[in-house]
Amino acid sequence: EAWVELAKVYASVFRPIEEATKFDVFYSSLLNEAEFRTPPMVLLVGPYSVGKTTFIEYLLGRKFPGQRIGPEPTTDRFTAVMYGEDDRTIPGNALTVAPNSPFRALSKQGNAFLARFEGSLCSAPLLEHMSLIDTPGVLSGEKQRLQRHYDYDEVVQWFAERVDMIVLLFDPFKLDISDELTAVIRRFRGHEDKVRVVLNKSDRVNQQQLMNQGGATNAATPGANPGSNGTQR
Repeated sequence: EAWVELAKVYASVFRPIEEATKFDVFYSSLLNEAEFRTPPMVLLVGPYSVGKTTFIEYLLGRKFPGQRIGPEPTTDRFTAVMYGEDDRTIPGNALTVAPNSPFRALSKQGNAFLARFEGSLCSAPLLEHMSLIDTPGVLSGEKQRLQRHYDYDEVVQWFAERVDMIVLLFDPFKLDISDELTAVIRRFRGHEDKVRVVLNKSDRVNQQQLMNQGGATNAATPGANPGSNGTQR
């Protein structure tokens, strides 16, 4: 398979250079074989209650283990939704120490993050071809930010460097861009080609409102590619 050859080239050519130059200390962690073998990953980011988890449920055509949906911030953790024959969840500390896991480097983020990270194995056919990363809703206010007890922006950047697509979801009824969301979007610098902006729930507003809100969304995310209108059931 193609990933096998790519992994060999990385291990024999690039990894020795990265180790010699301390690449993992100054920029990003070294890759392991699992990161080449894993299916493409899609990262979903946006304010709380914008519909990220419901969006995943819609794509899968079913609920997934560990799913949390509500009007207030309910997804308080990073969830890697992946294919598995049996539906179950895997704690973050177990997920990062598994030898065949592409998330081993995240163990450096510490226990505060690992307690807010989990894997969700689900037998949905779509997950045989990709994995979906659900994220905590981006909060507003320094107090809420400090209560995370881990570097949210740094974790988002780690995923941004490795995923194949970043879906940035907005809600047409609350387009305020908080300081934390602005900081998160800045972490996508250098990965703009991966970003797709989705205006979720757009079927609930009229055409004029949609044009105004679409313009506001694009202004908030310069360099990102516009996605579909994000119509959701």
